[in-house]
Amino acid sequence: MPIDVHAHYVPSGILAVLAERAADFGLSLAGTPPRCALHFDYGLKVRPFFPKLIEPVEARLDGMAGQGVTCQVLSVWPDIFAYGLPGAMAVRWHRLLNEKLSELCHRHPGKFALFASLPLPDAAAAAREAEFAVNELGAAGVVVAANVEGVNLGELPLDELWHAAVELEAPVFIHPVQAMPTPRIAKFALTQIAQYTFDTTLCVGSLIFAGVLDRFPELRIILSHGGGAFPWLVGRFDCLHATMDRAAQADVAQAAPSAYARRFHYDTILHSAMHLRWLAELVGTDRMVLGSDYSFPPADLDPVGTVRKAGFSEVETAKILDYNARELMPALRAQYLPEGEVGERSEPGGETGRDR
Repeated sequence: MPIDVHAHYVPSGILAVLAERAADFGLSLAGTPPRCALHFDYGLKVRPFFPKLIEPVEARLDGMAGQGVTCQVLSVWPDIFAYGLPGAMAVRWHRLLNEKLSELCHRHPGKFALFASLPLPDAAAAAREAEFAVNELGAAGVVVAANVEGVNLGELPLDELWHAAVELEAPVFIHPVQAMPTPRIAKFALTQIAQYTFDTTLCVGSLIFAGVLDRFPELRIILSHGGGAFPWLVGRFDCLHATMDRAAQADVAQAAPSAYARRFHYDTILHSAMHLRWLAELVGTDRMVLGSDYSFPPADLDPVGTVRKAGFSEVETAKILDYNARELMPALRAQYLPEGEVGERSEPGGETGRDR
């Protein structure tokens, strides 16, 4: 039962609400739904929604069937997280996004699950929304952008959120964002090719060097696009960590960056079987989860096939396609394990044990 942990969707219910009262959320609509754009009052202007991001649910289910994917864990479009919204309005905005996406998931149990978005940079508000989403909406985890209005996550005072995520056993899915491209990346698809992966890499560095992973050893983090450039630059990370003036650079990491590589989980969106094998050599197949980036042009249109082409064993393939996601997310374990087995885990190949 392949589970795609990296897929995006904007339910029509969100646009229906905005068509009536966009001003309540600090934005206006440019154009007529569904082919409209969101212009936020604080200055952010997002490009128009495109068809696959807002397609009818029936079309989405057909697309999943064509890929051999049983379930998508859905995030809304990260470009519309709008972290510059004022506090109370940001809370209202993300509650709308999460409730509408949750309604879709509950109408199609077993087909969709939810990664809830959060009103950053307010750590307390984000923690409360995470608690609401997991406990009341049944969210499988939360999704945050790799930067908040240009500031890396590790440089923000977000310990209250990290603590809540640990207590909730909710993985944090980190997704890059660059809603307004800078001149150097405006052409040649460099935003998608390089900037997004670069954004994730900067975020990972900030989390490691700022000591977030040391303070929260049970924090579960999923990285988009195979971890950006972090797996490929880990030697360079180690070199600079060993030679830098750590006091001057505010590097408080207790170990070399490479020691944290297996603390993260990585989606499979690398578009290369060879690089999937290399990633597995670095972090192990138990840290890899299926992803497609469904809706967007750089999506892996055959995510299951890509994993199978990498030449992993059947046990390893089963871990990547299904088992690892259920291990990460209690909501998915409860959904997919037969009645009476919730709390048990069954290793591919037949071994059983208790959740760690």
